[in-house]
Amino acid sequence: MSDIAGTMEKTESHAEHLHRDEKSAKMGMWLFLLTELLLFTGLFLMYSVYRYLNTADFHRAGLETHTLFGTVNTMVLLTSSLTMVLSIAAIQRGRKWLSVGFLSSTILLGLAFLVIKLFEWSLEINEGLFPGSQVLLSKPNGEILFFGLYYTMTGLHGLHVLAGMIVLIFMLVFMLRDKITKDDYIKLENAGLYWHLVDIIWIFLFPLFYLIN
Repeated sequence: MSDIAGTMEKTESHAEHLHRDEKSAKMGMWLFLLTELLLFTGLFLMYSVYRYLNTADFHRAGLETHTLFGTVNTMVLLTSSLTMVLSIAAIQRGRKWLSVGFLSSTILLGLAFLVIKLFEWSLEINEGLFPGSQVLLSKPNGEILFFGLYYTMTGLHGLHVLAGMIVLIFMLVFMLRDKITKDDYIKLENAGLYWHLVDIIWIFLFPLFYLIN
């Protein structure tokens, strides 16, 4: 009897320890996401001030971005958020390979986003719409500012997508090695939070550079 009681006590202690670790990991993740939000909030504020001071120039510059690419990329990222949620839901139900499939889809959608973005940038660079080009320098200051912010903010966001993909690839490896399971999936959940943040930031970038003309 005493052995059984000891085993039960150890199990409860382990469960409690695991719960505390998960709580700490989630809190740390939220703090990290907060710093990311502060970074982009500063950029959004800068955009708002420059747009207020150069409304007509921002309007004209916005007409020169490729709305179709922005729209397709928005759909790609929203779909990737859905597959991320489905991956977490699947592992919670113990369906490892279904979760692996959804997580792989999320990574591929992230890759698709970056490829589309690079293609869009290459078109704009060919049109001479990049910082320092003669074409852009011949335009009003407001348009130069617009494209400076455009490349800075979408480029920074692209780096976050790339970082998110690397994190998700690690999650995929952990899952294949059974380091992420039905009973221990906090890493995947935190990676999902980061991925959703990347999506949300794009939801704000999309109208600023493509729709508000």
